[in-house]
Amino acid sequence: MGDSPLEGRVVVVTGAARGVGAALARELDRRGARLALLDHDGPALERTAAALPNAALALDVDVSDYAALSEAAKTVRSRLGRPSVVVANAGIAEGGPFALTEPATWRRVIDVNLTGSAQTARAFLPDLVATAGYHLQIASLAAIGAVPMMSAYCASKAGVEAFTHALRAGVAHQGVAVGIAYLNWTGTDMIRDADRFPALSELRGHMPALTRRVSRVEVVAERLARAVESRSTAVYLPAWLRLVQAARAAVPPVVLRVSRRELSRLPGGEPLRSSGLLGAGGRADRAATRRRTGSRPE
Repeated sequence: MGDSPLEGRVVVVTGAARGVGAALARELDRRGARLALLDHDGPALERTAAALPNAALALDVDVSDYAALSEAAKTVRSRLGRPSVVVANAGIAEGGPFALTEPATWRRVIDVNLTGSAQTARAFLPDLVATAGYHLQIASLAAIGAVPMMSAYCASKAGVEAFTHALRAGVAHQGVAVGIAYLNWTGTDMIRDADRFPALSELRGHMPALTRRVSRVEVVAERLARAVESRSTAVYLPAWLRLVQAARAAVPPVVLRVSRRELSRLPGGEPLRSSGLLGAGGRADRAATRRRTGSRPE
């Protein structure tokens, strides 16, 4: 794809070891971008980078660690040059009743998804200003319509939506474009793991048919890559999410009505336990946190 505007451009993607981040890396690589891939699951990240046809810089970084992010930004500049695109994709999730979630795990979701996204923007903003670049924040349907059993995830994605709007307004005069991507269910290991928990699978199962469909990660990545090429202000995947955005004031009453009816039908006890951090990304995050803090497994 030699006619892509990304040909030869330096692009940073966080959360690139697997899922949407890894699929997006493959799409951007096809378009000739020079990639810097960040994740704190070093071995998985190395495998993702090694599988790309073109060379990619893989950096083992926890986005909640600003000092490490700053060092990563310096490394990208010295090895590849100033990035003109940054995609803040890193994210984790936990499911279960709010009262049963571990406070530390709940806070960790906020630290990675919200604080980590803001710190990613902060670390690379000098580069984006210098290149009149583009920052893309990966958000979610959860930013538009919060649901029960995913309180930390919904709070974090609502937070990154507000942060993105504020950042866009704050840097527009410097020539930096800022976009946000709203994703619905995508076929990653995080979603597959969530379906193992009765409360979470029941919740998704009782959503309207259109909203519970799972998109293929390759389709999502291709659309995100096109959004990067066009410096889109907002991208909705699937496209019908734009209609939900327009009617978002009506979403909370609908969610409340469905949740009150369906959650009351679930048996008590085991189905309503907390899931802990979901998927391979969640397991990697727990392992990295243990290494960093020296704590024992839960």
